[in-house]
Amino acid sequence: MAELSVIILAQDNESRTVLQMLVDNTAVARTIYSAPSVPVASTDPLLRRISDLKPDVIILDIPASSATSMLRGIELLHTELPDSAIFAVGEMTQPQIIVSAMRAGAREYIERPPTTSHMLEAFVRITTAQRKSQRNTARGRIFTVVNAKGGSGATTVAVNLTLALQQAHGNVAIIDLAPLGHTALHLNVKPHFTIGDVLKNLHRLDGSLLEGYMIRHSNGAHLLAGANDPVQVQPSPVDFAKLFDLLVNHYRYVVVDASSRLDPVTRIVSDSSDAVLIVAQTDVPSLWSASRVQQYLSETGTRDRLRLVLNRYKKIPGFGDSDAEAATSTKLIGKIPNQYPAVSASIDRGIPVAQQNHSEIARSFVSLASSLTDSGDENKTRSWSLFKTA
Repeated sequence: MAELSVIILAQDNESRTVLQMLVDNTAVARTIYSAPSVPVASTDPLLRRISDLKPDVIILDIPASSATSMLRGIELLHTELPDSAIFAVGEMTQPQIIVSAMRAGAREYIERPPTTSHMLEAFVRITTAQRKSQRNTARGRIFTVVNAKGGSGATTVAVNLTLALQQAHGNVAIIDLAPLGHTALHLNVKPHFTIGDVLKNLHRLDGSLLEGYMIRHSNGAHLLAGANDPVQVQPSPVDFAKLFDLLVNHYRYVVVDASSRLDPVTRIVSDSSDAVLIVAQTDVPSLWSASRVQQYLSETGTRDRLRLVLNRYKKIPGFGDSDAEAATSTKLIGKIPNQYPAVSASIDRGIPVAQQNHSEIARSFVSLASSLTDSGDENKTRSWSLFKTA
């Protein structure tokens, strides 16, 4: 059963039909009512009807020719139904309408023509905001690691961060989302299943079955291995949203190795993450790429959760932390020292450097884990879900 209930208000019949199809296709929401107009006063029967249905989201289509009535409708709905999130759909070529819609109370402004991915990303942002505002039941936290450019070391960072978190807190899983997975090699384990097997069985997946698809590392962390072969047909972002819905309610921490994957799946996972680590090095191409990755991920509202990790770090005269932050428009959270021979040897042996407790590089991963877990009370966040259990 879908978590979010949606009401659609659009003057055009075709627009209402298309919007309902897009909403229902996300599989995380369902349309419960639609109408060809918006309420015009607090005594309007349409407003009473909408209020009785208690929708999670109200979507209004704003036609360029008659935007005024829709904007007034947004303001009225926002005042009368403050607990309902309002999405406006309209043209991006009319900035004044966008500003007016947001000032009137719209939480999202979706460009016309909308797509299922646009809707899904907006729904994820809403549920992410809801989970942050509710503070009763514990849920897992997600840390996604992505390369600024190929070879920057995202997998190395993800694997060693996982082991540091497991050592300090326990109940940690690492998920390999790379197009071709390497985390199993780093950990020297031979998984029987991959993420592809899990996605094929989402319809019957529960906590016990999920653990069955995992492989356990010697320090206790669980791995959901990545693809053994380049994937020809990618599962939809909806599938990944369902998977992570289960993961955050089963593990204390979930580390995602996105590697160099930059697509709607990475955006969906990043939108749900508590922090997204962009791994770069202190050279011009890497920092330039990091700034572009930052821009790409920021487009869906994750900018405040983006963090920079400098891998293979060594001091450069005249270039400091503030310069790296300025070049990437991202806050620096960690520096992994340049010990490439040791890291390369650890990967070949399948013994991650985080297990070398007394080395400088091992301490840097412990410090990174502490920086992520000390920034907030991770034990009091309410359990959230894009999907109710039927």
